[in-house]
Amino acid sequence: MMIDRAGLAEFLRRRRELLQPEDVGFPRGERRRTNGLRREEAASLCHMSTDYYARLERQRGPHPSEQMIASIAQGLHLSLDERDHLFRLAGHHPPARGAVSEHISPGLLRVLDRLDDTPAEIVTELGETLRQTPLGVALTGDTTGYTGPARSLGYRWFTDPAARRLYAPEEHPFLSRMFVSGLRGILTLRGPGSQAAHLADLLHGQSEEFRTLWNDHEIGIRPAEVKRFTHPEVGDLELHCQILHDPSQSHTLLVYTAVPGSESYEKLQLLSVLWPVGAR
Repeated sequence: MMIDRAGLAEFLRRRRELLQPEDVGFPRGERRRTNGLRREEAASLCHMSTDYYARLERQRGPHPSEQMIASIAQGLHLSLDERDHLFRLAGHHPPARGAVSEHISPGLLRVLDRLDDTPAEIVTELGETLRQTPLGVALTGDTTGYTGPARSLGYRWFTDPAARRLYAPEEHPFLSRMFVSGLRGILTLRGPGSQAAHLADLLHGQSEEFRTLWNDHEIGIRPAEVKRFTHPEVGDLELHCQILHDPSQSHTLLVYTAVPGSESYEKLQLLSVLWPVGAR
């Protein structure tokens, strides 16, 4: 496929102008004259330099890679149809949709962008973190940077002892059963050639605990509404976990809150001071 530089430039410009600062968690300010986002704001959302983004809008620069186009599609909060259109304009075939897609829907992103004062994250059905709020990073660490099988929390749980340090020890047996039960359910749903099947095969070879629990054939173990964390800076936390599910993409938004006035609520306030909202 050939790149359509004129079409790509016009589409990017139009999508940028339609996005408002408050749509993506930016302050509007009193002196804003630009329609929609400024180029530097769009570039920061897309994780690229302003110069690179500006050249695309001016029909110049190198042929953007598939990874770069995916980053732009996510940064500009495109729908799946808009994402696919962007890929074709850039001369690439669109990625697959459904469970294997990592493109977060605009609606779910809009909700996340308004949760700067709350720990929250968007994860795949295999527990791979796609996006976190600043307080989400403060609570669990930056879990978006893992690669390969380690992107899955369930995989790290059985292969990396550090993955368990954040969770109260008395919760570990239940969480182990929950991760195995969840992976079994996804494998049954997605089939033998799926990523879930690959993770199960890897864990069979690496964890005796996983093999033992897998042989119990438990299914349907759901996460508890109250999660207990042991944070290295603020200590023990009891947080309620609210869930918003996007069935079209098999993505889940997890929002962690504490009961107002509780000790955990005060500790979350302290965590917000230790990790300011602006620390993105």
